[in-house]
Amino acid sequence: MSDELIIKIFQEKMNLIYKYLMKLGCSSENAEDIVQDTFYKALKYMDGIDEDKLSSWLFKVAINKYYDLCRKNNRHVHLSIDEEIFKERLTDSRLVEDFILDLEKKEEILNILNSVNDIYKNLLFFKYDMGLSYKEIGELLDINENTVKTYLFRAREQFKKLWRERYEK
Repeated sequence: MSDELIIKIFQEKMNLIYKYLMKLGCSSENAEDIVQDTFYKALKYMDGIDEDKLSSWLFKVAINKYYDLCRKNNRHVHLSIDEEIFKERLTDSRLVEDFILDLEKKEEILNILNSVNDIYKNLLFFKYDMGLSYKEIGELLDINENTVKTYLFRAREQFKKLWRERYEK
């Protein structure tokens, strides 16, 4: 594999993996370590990895390392919404009351999101927080694009069901 391809992989995929790990609640230091370990492992086994499946391989290695870290620390995986991005999306003309209401709504969304099936939670995160396309999600998870669409539909349905049960009584 060429040096150019290795650099491209590191810049594109490792950045994405780092952001994902941070959203899962991984500390910056741990996320950097996991990304570095994943890249090292990719370099070590580069000849045995199919180029078409490289993205999903990298992602799986990094996620498995994160889950190992969680098991070691007896922690659960919880998604978070970046507070700064959340604030930026507010318009300047909004009142403080609106901002507080938005924070409360964010907390409600996170509560539901963290109670959704882990696979669905990840898919919702990839699609709506990271803005990845169905194709990109499929490549990351090494699944068919149509399967991604089906799972996302089910994820949205599960989210809506849980939302209705909890907040629309």
